[in-house]
Amino acid sequence: MPLLPTEQHLASTWYGEDLNLHKDKWVRKFTASEIKELEKAAEPILASGQNIAALTSKDFPLPTLGPELIALREELIHGRGFALLRGLQVEKYNEREAGTIFYGLGCHLGLPRSQNAMGHMLGHVRDLGKKSSDPNTRIYQTNERQTFHTDSADVVGLLCLKTAKTGGASLLVSASTIFNEMHRQRPDLLELLMQPIATDRRGEVPEGMLPYLLIPVFTFHEGNLTVFYQRQYIDSAQRFPDAPRLTPKHIEALNMFDKLANDSKLGLSMELEPGDMQFVYNHALLHDRTGFEDWDEPSRKRHLLRLWLSVPGDRSLPEIFASRFGTVEIGNRGGIIIPGTIPTIPWTA
Repeated sequence: MPLLPTEQHLASTWYGEDLNLHKDKWVRKFTASEIKELEKAAEPILASGQNIAALTSKDFPLPTLGPELIALREELIHGRGFALLRGLQVEKYNEREAGTIFYGLGCHLGLPRSQNAMGHMLGHVRDLGKKSSDPNTRIYQTNERQTFHTDSADVVGLLCLKTAKTGGASLLVSASTIFNEMHRQRPDLLELLMQPIATDRRGEVPEGMLPYLLIPVFTFHEGNLTVFYQRQYIDSAQRFPDAPRLTPKHIEALNMFDKLANDSKLGLSMELEPGDMQFVYNHALLHDRTGFEDWDEPSRKRHLLRLWLSVPGDRSLPEIFASRFGTVEIGNRGGIIIPGTIPTIPWTA
Protein backbone atom coordinates (compact mmCIF):
# COMPACT_ATOMS: atom_id res chain seq x y z
CA MET A 1 0.00 0.00 0.00
CA PRO A 2 1.59 3.33 -1.05
CA LEU A 3 1.90 6.04 1.58
CA LEU A 4 -0.94 8.52 1.75
CA PRO A 5 -0.18 12.02 0.45
CA THR A 6 0.10 14.61 3.18
CA GLU A 7 -2.81 16.86 4.08
CA GLN A 8 -3.64 19.42 1.41
CA HIS A 9 -3.55 23.16 2.12
CA LEU A 10 -4.70 24.91 -1.04
CA ALA A 11 -6.86 27.84 -2.03
CA SER A 12 -9.54 25.22 -2.80
CA THR A 13 -9.24 23.73 0.72
CA TRP A 14 -12.00 25.74 2.37
CA TYR A 15 -14.85 25.42 4.84
CA GLY A 16 -18.28 26.61 3.79
CA GLU A 17 -18.98 28.31 7.08
CA ASP A 18 -16.03 30.61 6.37
CA LEU A 19 -17.03 31.39 2.77
CA ASN A 20 -20.55 32.28 3.87
CA LEU A 21 -19.05 35.26 5.68
CA HIS A 22 -17.30 36.54 2.54
CA LYS A 23 -19.74 36.23 -0.36
CA ASP A 24 -18.20 39.27 -2.01
CA LYS A 25 -15.14 37.13 -2.76
CA TRP A 26 -17.02 34.62 -4.91
CA VAL A 27 -20.05 36.54 -6.25
CA ARG A 28 -19.23 38.84 -9.17
CA LYS A 29 -21.91 41.10 -10.62
CA PHE A 30 -21.92 41.94 -14.31
CA THR A 31 -21.78 45.64 -15.09
CA ALA A 32 -24.29 47.20 -17.48
CA SER A 33 -21.55 47.62 -20.09
CA GLU A 34 -20.50 43.97 -19.77
CA ILE A 35 -24.08 42.82 -20.35
CA LYS A 36 -24.26 45.03 -23.45
CA GLU A 37 -21.01 43.47 -24.65
CA LEU A 38 -22.46 39.98 -24.22
CA GLU A 39 -25.62 40.94 -26.10
CA LYS A 40 -23.62 42.55 -28.90
CA ALA A 41 -21.50 39.43 -29.34
CA ALA A 42 -24.62 37.26 -29.52
CA GLU A 43 -26.53 39.41 -32.04
CA PRO A 44 -24.85 38.27 -35.30
CA ILE A 45 -24.89 34.65 -34.20
CA LEU A 46 -28.60 34.77 -33.45
CA ALA A 47 -29.32 36.63 -36.70
CA SER A 48 -27.48 34.01 -38.76
CA GLY A 49 -29.21 31.09 -37.06
CA GLN A 50 -25.93 29.17 -37.01
CA ASN A 51 -25.39 26.04 -34.94
CA ILE A 52 -23.53 27.32 -31.89
CA ALA A 53 -22.12 23.86 -31.14
CA ALA A 54 -19.09 24.85 -33.24
CA LEU A 55 -18.70 28.28 -31.63
CA THR A 56 -15.28 29.40 -30.35
CA SER A 57 -14.17 32.43 -28.34
CA LYS A 58 -13.09 34.11 -31.61
CA ASP A 59 -16.68 33.93 -32.83
CA PHE A 60 -17.88 35.61 -29.64
CA PRO A 61 -15.64 38.66 -29.09
CA LEU A 62 -15.60 40.10 -25.57
CA PRO A 63 -12.87 42.76 -25.59
CA THR A 64 -13.58 43.97 -22.05
CA LEU A 65 -15.05 40.92 -20.34
CA GLY A 66 -12.77 38.41 -22.06
CA PRO A 67 -9.66 39.14 -19.93
CA GLU A 68 -11.84 38.95 -16.81
CA LEU A 69 -12.93 35.46 -17.86
CA ILE A 70 -9.31 34.38 -18.33
CA ALA A 71 -8.70 35.50 -14.74
CA LEU A 72 -11.79 33.55 -13.68
CA ARG A 73 -10.39 30.45 -15.39
CA GLU A 74 -7.25 30.76 -13.24
CA GLU A 75 -9.41 31.14 -10.14
CA LEU A 76 -11.24 27.93 -11.02
CA ILE A 77 -8.04 25.94 -11.61
CA HIS A 78 -5.75 27.39 -8.96
CA GLY A 79 -8.06 29.29 -6.59
CA ARG A 80 -11.16 28.43 -4.56
CA GLY A 81 -12.53 26.41 -7.50
CA PHE A 82 -15.84 28.14 -8.16
CA ALA A 83 -17.46 31.48 -8.89
CA LEU A 84 -20.94 32.94 -9.31
CA LEU A 85 -21.59 35.53 -12.01
CA ARG A 86 -24.77 37.50 -11.33
CA GLY A 87 -26.88 40.14 -13.02
CA LEU A 88 -27.88 38.74 -16.43
CA GLN A 89 -31.55 39.65 -16.91
CA VAL A 90 -32.72 36.39 -18.47
CA GLU A 91 -36.35 37.45 -18.41
CA LYS A 92 -35.45 39.73 -21.33
CA TYR A 93 -34.36 36.80 -23.50
CA ASN A 94 -35.87 33.70 -24.99
CA GLU A 95 -34.13 30.38 -24.44
CA ARG A 96 -32.01 30.61 -27.59
CA GLU A 97 -30.82 34.13 -26.74
CA ALA A 98 -29.93 33.27 -23.15
CA GLY A 99 -28.29 30.01 -24.22
CA THR A 100 -26.20 31.70 -26.91
CA ILE A 101 -24.89 34.27 -24.41
CA PHE A 102 -24.08 31.52 -21.90
CA TYR A 103 -22.41 29.30 -24.49
CA GLY A 104 -20.38 32.15 -25.95
CA LEU A 105 -19.18 33.26 -22.52
CA GLY A 106 -18.29 29.65 -21.67
CA CYS A 107 -16.10 29.42 -24.78
CA HIS A 108 -13.80 32.00 -23.17
CA LEU A 109 -13.27 29.59 -20.27
CA GLY A 110 -12.83 26.39 -22.22
CA LEU A 111 -13.97 24.04 -24.99
CA PRO A 112 -17.57 22.78 -24.60
CA ARG A 113 -17.98 19.01 -24.46
CA SER A 114 -20.86 16.63 -25.14
CA GLN A 115 -22.90 15.89 -22.02
CA ASN A 116 -24.65 12.71 -23.07
CA ALA A 117 -24.86 10.03 -25.74
CA MET A 118 -27.02 12.33 -27.88
CA GLY A 119 -24.20 14.84 -28.27
CA HIS A 120 -25.87 17.69 -26.38
CA MET A 121 -23.31 20.47 -26.02
CA LEU A 122 -25.72 22.61 -24.02
CA GLY A 123 -27.65 20.61 -21.45
CA HIS A 124 -31.07 21.16 -19.92
CA VAL A 125 -31.32 20.50 -16.19
CA ARG A 126 -34.95 19.96 -15.20
CA ASP A 127 -37.31 17.33 -13.89
CA LEU A 128 -38.45 14.96 -16.62
CA GLY A 129 -40.51 12.88 -14.21
CA LYS A 130 -37.91 10.12 -14.09
CA LYS A 131 -36.59 8.22 -11.07
CA SER A 132 -32.97 7.54 -10.20
CA SER A 133 -33.89 3.92 -9.43
CA ASP A 134 -33.87 3.38 -13.20
CA PRO A 135 -30.20 2.46 -13.89
CA ASN A 136 -30.28 4.33 -17.21
CA THR A 137 -31.59 7.60 -15.73
CA ARG A 138 -29.23 10.50 -15.07
CA ILE A 139 -29.99 12.08 -11.71
CA TYR A 140 -30.36 15.61 -13.13
CA GLN A 141 -33.47 14.40 -14.99
CA THR A 142 -35.33 14.01 -11.69
CA ASN A 143 -36.47 16.33 -8.89
CA GLU A 144 -34.73 14.18 -6.29
CA ARG A 145 -31.97 15.21 -3.97
CA GLN A 146 -28.74 14.50 -5.73
CA THR A 147 -25.65 13.39 -3.86
CA PHE A 148 -22.33 15.18 -3.93
CA HIS A 149 -20.63 14.27 -7.18
CA THR A 150 -18.32 15.38 -9.97
CA ASP A 151 -19.13 15.63 -13.67
CA SER A 152 -17.08 14.20 -16.51
CA ALA A 153 -15.38 17.44 -17.52
CA ASP A 154 -12.87 19.90 -16.11
CA VAL A 155 -15.47 22.57 -15.38
CA VAL A 156 -19.26 22.52 -15.14
CA GLY A 157 -21.25 25.71 -15.69
CA LEU A 158 -24.91 26.40 -14.95
CA LEU A 159 -27.16 29.23 -16.06
CA CYS A 160 -30.35 29.53 -14.02
CA LEU A 161 -33.38 30.39 -16.17
CA LYS A 162 -36.18 29.56 -13.72
CA THR A 163 -36.27 28.41 -10.12
CA ALA A 164 -38.44 25.75 -8.48
CA LYS A 165 -41.41 26.49 -6.25
CA THR A 166 -39.37 25.30 -3.28
CA GLY A 167 -35.96 23.68 -2.91
CA GLY A 168 -33.30 23.08 -5.54
CA ALA A 169 -30.48 24.81 -3.66
CA SER A 170 -26.96 24.43 -5.07
CA LEU A 171 -24.40 22.82 -2.74
CA LEU A 172 -20.61 22.76 -3.00
CA VAL A 173 -17.87 21.14 -0.92
CA SER A 174 -14.09 21.04 -1.17
CA ALA A 175 -12.60 17.62 -1.98
CA SER A 176 -9.30 18.43 -0.26
CA THR A 177 -11.16 19.46 2.91
CA ILE A 178 -12.89 16.05 2.94
CA PHE A 179 -9.53 14.42 2.24
CA ASN A 180 -7.91 16.22 5.17
CA GLU A 181 -10.71 15.33 7.57
CA MET A 182 -10.50 11.64 6.61
CA HIS A 183 -6.70 11.82 6.81
CA ARG A 184 -6.96 12.98 10.43
CA GLN A 185 -9.82 10.73 11.51
CA ARG A 186 -9.66 7.49 9.48
CA PRO A 187 -6.61 7.17 7.23
CA ASP A 188 -7.37 3.45 6.88
CA LEU A 189 -10.65 4.28 5.13
CA LEU A 190 -9.04 7.02 3.07
CA GLU A 191 -6.58 4.48 1.66
CA LEU A 192 -9.49 2.49 0.21
CA LEU A 193 -10.76 5.59 -1.62
CA MET A 194 -7.40 5.92 -3.36
CA GLN A 195 -7.88 2.54 -5.03
CA PRO A 196 -10.07 1.90 -8.12
CA ILE A 197 -13.81 1.65 -7.42
CA ALA A 198 -16.46 0.69 -9.97
CA THR A 199 -18.78 3.51 -11.11
CA ASP A 200 -21.77 2.79 -13.37
CA ARG A 201 -21.80 4.45 -16.81
CA ARG A 202 -25.62 4.37 -16.70
CA GLY A 203 -25.96 2.97 -20.18
CA GLU A 204 -23.68 5.48 -21.96
CA VAL A 205 -20.89 3.10 -22.92
CA PRO A 206 -18.18 4.03 -25.45
CA GLU A 207 -17.24 1.37 -27.98
CA GLY A 208 -15.03 -1.35 -26.51
CA MET A 209 -15.44 -0.14 -22.93
CA LEU A 210 -16.85 -1.81 -19.83
CA PRO A 211 -20.30 -0.63 -18.69
CA TYR A 212 -18.63 0.75 -15.58
CA LEU A 213 -15.52 2.80 -14.78
CA LEU A 214 -12.64 1.85 -12.48
CA ILE A 215 -11.38 5.16 -11.12
CA PRO A 216 -10.43 5.93 -7.49
CA VAL A 217 -12.41 8.52 -5.57
CA PHE A 218 -9.11 10.31 -4.84
CA THR A 219 -6.00 10.24 -7.03
CA PHE A 220 -2.73 12.05 -6.41
CA HIS A 221 -0.88 12.77 -9.65
CA GLU A 222 1.98 15.18 -10.32
CA GLY A 223 1.35 16.98 -7.05
CA ASN A 224 -2.42 17.38 -7.52
CA LEU A 225 -5.23 15.71 -5.60
CA THR A 226 -8.14 14.96 -7.95
CA VAL A 227 -11.60 13.75 -6.97
CA PHE A 228 -14.03 11.62 -9.02
CA TYR A 229 -17.28 10.64 -7.32
CA GLN A 230 -20.98 9.79 -7.75
CA ARG A 231 -22.28 7.59 -4.94
CA GLN A 232 -25.50 6.49 -6.65
CA TYR A 233 -23.50 5.31 -9.64
CA ILE A 234 -20.97 3.53 -7.43
CA ASP A 235 -23.81 1.67 -5.75
CA SER A 236 -25.58 0.82 -9.02
CA ALA A 237 -22.33 -0.50 -10.56
CA GLN A 238 -22.72 -3.48 -8.24
CA ARG A 239 -25.43 -4.72 -10.60
CA PHE A 240 -22.65 -5.94 -12.92
CA PRO A 241 -21.43 -9.38 -11.79
CA ASP A 242 -17.85 -8.74 -12.90
CA ALA A 243 -17.52 -5.34 -11.18
CA PRO A 244 -15.21 -5.38 -8.13
CA ARG A 245 -17.30 -5.90 -5.00
CA LEU A 246 -17.75 -3.26 -2.34
CA THR A 247 -16.67 -4.69 1.00
CA PRO A 248 -18.17 -3.56 4.33
CA LYS A 249 -15.09 -1.41 4.83
CA HIS A 250 -15.53 0.19 1.40
CA ILE A 251 -19.10 1.06 2.36
CA GLU A 252 -17.88 2.49 5.66
CA ALA A 253 -15.39 4.67 3.75
CA LEU A 254 -18.02 5.88 1.27
CA ASN A 255 -20.46 6.60 4.11
CA MET A 256 -17.82 8.65 5.90
CA PHE A 257 -17.10 10.58 2.69
CA ASP A 258 -20.82 11.34 2.33
CA LYS A 259 -21.18 12.34 5.98
CA LEU A 260 -18.32 14.82 5.69
CA ALA A 261 -19.61 16.18 2.37
CA ASN A 262 -22.95 16.88 4.03
CA ASP A 263 -21.46 18.50 7.13
CA SER A 264 -22.73 22.10 7.18
CA LYS A 265 -19.35 23.30 8.45
CA LEU A 266 -17.63 21.95 5.34
CA GLY A 267 -20.19 22.60 2.62
CA LEU A 268 -21.55 25.78 1.08
CA SER A 269 -25.20 26.25 0.09
CA MET A 270 -26.43 28.90 -2.33
CA GLU A 271 -29.73 29.75 -4.00
CA LEU A 272 -29.24 30.35 -7.72
CA GLU A 273 -31.36 33.24 -8.96
CA PRO A 274 -32.59 33.63 -12.56
CA GLY A 275 -29.63 34.95 -14.54
CA ASP A 276 -26.97 33.50 -12.24
CA MET A 277 -24.06 31.68 -13.86
CA GLN A 278 -22.20 29.26 -11.62
CA PHE A 279 -18.90 27.69 -12.67
CA VAL A 280 -17.35 24.84 -10.67
CA TYR A 281 -13.99 23.09 -11.05
CA ASN A 282 -14.74 19.36 -11.00
CA HIS A 283 -11.27 18.15 -10.04
CA ALA A 284 -11.17 20.05 -6.73
CA LEU A 285 -14.84 20.41 -5.72
CA LEU A 286 -17.99 18.31 -5.59
CA HIS A 287 -21.45 19.71 -6.24
CA ASP A 288 -24.95 18.71 -5.30
CA ARG A 289 -28.54 19.93 -5.42
CA THR A 290 -31.30 19.59 -2.88
CA GLY A 291 -34.59 18.03 -3.89
CA PHE A 292 -37.30 20.38 -5.05
CA GLU A 293 -41.03 20.84 -5.57
CA ASP A 294 -41.79 22.36 -8.95
CA TRP A 295 -44.55 24.62 -10.19
CA ASP A 296 -47.61 23.09 -11.80
CA GLU A 297 -47.51 25.47 -14.78
CA PRO A 298 -45.07 24.22 -17.46
CA SER A 299 -43.92 27.77 -18.22
CA ARG A 300 -42.73 28.27 -14.62
CA LYS A 301 -40.93 24.96 -14.03
CA ARG A 302 -37.33 24.92 -12.79
CA HIS A 303 -34.92 25.11 -15.73
CA LEU A 304 -31.16 25.50 -15.89
CA LEU A 305 -28.78 25.31 -18.83
CA ARG A 306 -25.51 23.45 -18.36
CA LEU A 307 -22.08 23.49 -19.95
CA TRP A 308 -19.25 21.00 -19.62
CA LEU A 309 -15.90 22.55 -20.44
CA SER A 310 -12.39 21.27 -21.14
CA VAL A 311 -10.04 23.96 -19.91
CA PRO A 312 -6.70 25.05 -21.45
CA GLY A 313 -3.81 25.27 -18.98
CA ASP A 314 -5.42 22.75 -16.64
CA ARG A 315 -3.69 20.12 -14.49
CA SER A 316 -2.50 16.77 -15.79
CA LEU A 317 -4.72 13.79 -15.07
CA PRO A 318 -3.59 10.18 -14.67
CA GLU A 319 -4.16 7.94 -17.66
CA ILE A 320 -6.97 6.08 -15.89
CA PHE A 321 -9.19 9.14 -16.50
CA ALA A 322 -9.06 8.45 -20.25
CA SER A 323 -11.62 5.71 -19.64
CA ARG A 324 -14.12 8.44 -18.75
CA PHE A 325 -12.72 11.55 -20.43
CA GLY A 326 -11.88 9.86 -23.74
CA THR A 327 -8.36 11.27 -23.47
CA VAL A 328 -6.36 13.09 -20.81
CA GLU A 329 -5.12 15.69 -23.32
CA ILE A 330 -5.35 19.08 -21.61
CA GLY A 331 -7.89 21.33 -23.30
CA ASN A 332 -9.42 18.46 -25.28
CA ARG A 333 -10.82 16.00 -22.78
CA GLY A 334 -14.05 15.10 -21.07
CA GLY A 335 -17.61 14.69 -22.17
CA ILE A 336 -19.55 11.62 -23.23
CA ILE A 337 -18.86 10.41 -26.74
CA ILE A 338 -20.10 7.12 -28.12
CA PRO A 339 -20.26 5.85 -31.73
CA GLY A 340 -22.45 8.12 -33.83
CA THR A 341 -22.39 11.07 -31.42
CA ILE A 342 -22.92 14.33 -33.32
CA PRO A 343 -22.52 17.65 -31.45
CA THR A 344 -25.86 19.42 -31.26
CA ILE A 345 -27.75 22.11 -29.35
CA PRO A 346 -31.15 20.86 -28.11
CA TRP A 347 -33.27 24.03 -28.10
CA THR A 348 -36.72 23.48 -26.66
CA ALA A 349 -38.24 26.89 -27.39
